[in-house]
This record gives sequence, C-alpha cells and structure tokens, in this order.
Amino acid sequence: MKKAALFLIFLLLFVAPVTAAVHPDEKGCKDHPLFNRMSGVWLYKCIQKDFDFYNFPIEKGKTERVEGRKSVLTYYPEVNLPSKPSELQILRNYENAVTKLGGKAVFVDKARETLQLDKDGKEYWIEIWAEFTGKYGLTIIEKEAMKQGIVVNAETISNDLKSTGHIALYGILFDTNKADIKPESAQAISEIAKLLQADPGLKLYVVGHTDATGVLEHNLRLSQERAESVLQSLVRTHGIAAARLRSFGAGPFAPIASNDSDDGRTKNRRVELVKQ
Repeated sequence: MKKAALFLIFLLLFVAPVTAAVHPDEKGCKDHPLFNRMSGVWLYKCIQKDFDFYNFPIEKGKTERVEGRKSVLTYYPEVNLPSKPSELQILRNYENAVTKLGGKAVFVDKARETLQLDKDGKEYWIEIWAEFTGKYGLTIIEKEAMKQGIVVNAETISNDLKSTGHIALYGILFDTNKADIKPESAQAISEIAKLLQADPGLKLYVVGHTDATGVLEHNLRLSQERAESVLQSLVRTHGIAAARLRSFGAGPFAPIASNDSDDGRTKNRRVELVKQ
C-alpha cells in the first residue's frame, strides 16, 4: 500500500504532462485595443502616454517621427511554455493582423518591423520586435496633434512686442504640409485679435517659418501660405482691417534652433508676429 502511494506521487510529479503556468500581468497593464496577444505570454511591462513621439524606421538608416497617444507593451513567455514562438512567427502574426485590417508593412529588418494602419478615421503606427526567447514588444502611436494647453495671451504678446519687437507663437497649428489652420488654434488667434482690437494703432507682420526639411522653394511657399491663412483668419473671423496686417514667408531662413534634431525642427516651425 505504501509502495503504491509513493508510485502515485512519482506519476504526479514526473509523468503528468507539463502545462504552462499562468503568470499575472503587470498591475495596471492590458492589451492595446488593436490586438490580442500571442498564446502563452504575459504582460511584463507597459507604458501609456497621452502625447509623445517615436521615431519609426521606414527604410535602412531613415526614420519618421510620429506624434500622438503612445503605448509601449512588452510580453514575456510563460516559463514552462512547451514551445516558444519564433521571431518570424511573432512578426508575421502581427503583420497579417494589420494587413487584414487594410494596413501595410512599411519596413522589415530582421527581428523588427514597422507597420502602418488607418482604422476608424485614426492613423496608427506600430513597431513590433521579437527575440528567439519568445519575448516581444509593441510600440504603438495613435497619430494626433497635441492639444495645446498653454496659450500666450494678449498681454504677453503686447509686452514682447514692446520689448523685442516680435514674438514667436506655438499655439497656431496647421495640417501636415498644408496651410489649413487646425481648430485648436482658435484661442491663440483670438488673443492676437484681442490685442489688435485694444490697440487700434498697432500694425503687424505675420511671419511664417518652417524647418529645413524638404525642398527650399516648397518651404518658402508653405510658410507664406500659412502666414496668409492666419492673416485671413484675423480679417474674416475677427474683423481686423487687412491694412493693419501683412503676411510674409521666411521658410527656413530664420531658425532659432538647430535643424539637426527633432526638438530643434519643432521650435523652428512657428508663426511670429513682428511689429511694423
């Protein structure tokens, strides 16, 4: 009887089939709404930011900066998982999921891939990486412009114009590569109008600036069109006399930071007001 009991214990410990333990996800972490996860993995780490950026590889030695809602997810395989998925299996699963939704693979490099997807009126950029160990990670940006929370008011604009003769504004935003003013720019333009209405003798140059990326002639034209869009908004929406304003496009000719970095290029893309 005793021998039979010991034999049963032996069977339970050494003969029973091995099953993968279920490891709990990191507290507060969950899958991105776009994707479920590979079988037999758990969420080791997650980062969520309402607004951030990521430089996605789009070809060998070249990246594209994409800004918006950012999710970073890292998955680990269960320790006792009988068979771990290969790097290719992981990448191909996510690539197939994206292409099935109408997206595409932008760039593939060994165990890393950039994917792009338009879904429900939103643009998503995804980077997926994988290791031979079965670990893999996702970086997902839901592309969108930052909601400007701080806007320079009329008093600040007036003070800068009096002290330096000009002021750079970053609350006026445009569609990418276009002169269409984004709706979230309304408050900043309203503050300019408020200043002009309070000081009837004030006249301004509205100057558009770009970074140095792209063709010079295009940047000059784009900066001029953007400056003119702001001018027309002040005239048509706020009733400011057109004779008090003049638009000018400086393109990349007056940078205030180096164009060698993303942060520098962001600072160089601006609208300035210059006192006439």
